[in-house]
Amino acid sequence: MAALVRLLPKNLREHLIITPGTLLRWHADLVRRRWTCKRRRPGRPPTPPTVRELVLRMAAENPHWGYRRVTGELTGLGRPVGASTVWAILKRAGINPAPQRSGLTWEQFLRSQASGILAVDFFHVDTVLLRRLCCMVVWRSPPVGCT
Repeated sequence: MAALVRLLPKNLREHLIITPGTLLRWHADLVRRRWTCKRRRPGRPPTPPTVRELVLRMAAENPHWGYRRVTGELTGLGRPVGASTVWAILKRAGINPAPQRSGLTWEQFLRSQASGILAVDFFHVDTVLLRRLCCMVVWRSPPVGCT
């Protein structure tokens, strides 16, 4: 509006009594009248409590399911929820979203299977008479506790 005032002829501009404060007040009133809609919170809408309860119930009843499995089951029930939403719900509830796999470590597996593990080597030897002998050696590892 201040820029538009400059377009007026000089004799009209001298008789106007418009201060910058008046212009700012007019602008604020205009904005207030134009934008009368109710303000919404930014971001995604919150997850309904029923879905939150269902996620927690599924996680409690099926402790070996990860958050992706829970997401798939909810989609099958007609409640599509994002995997990150399920992860956040479980994390907020103090439940580990991806269950720890309680499998053996590699060392534990080898120790438990040591009595049944065989080692095999296949090689060849050239003799003095220029004959080639093929050899295969098989050995079993010692029992656990032996050195």
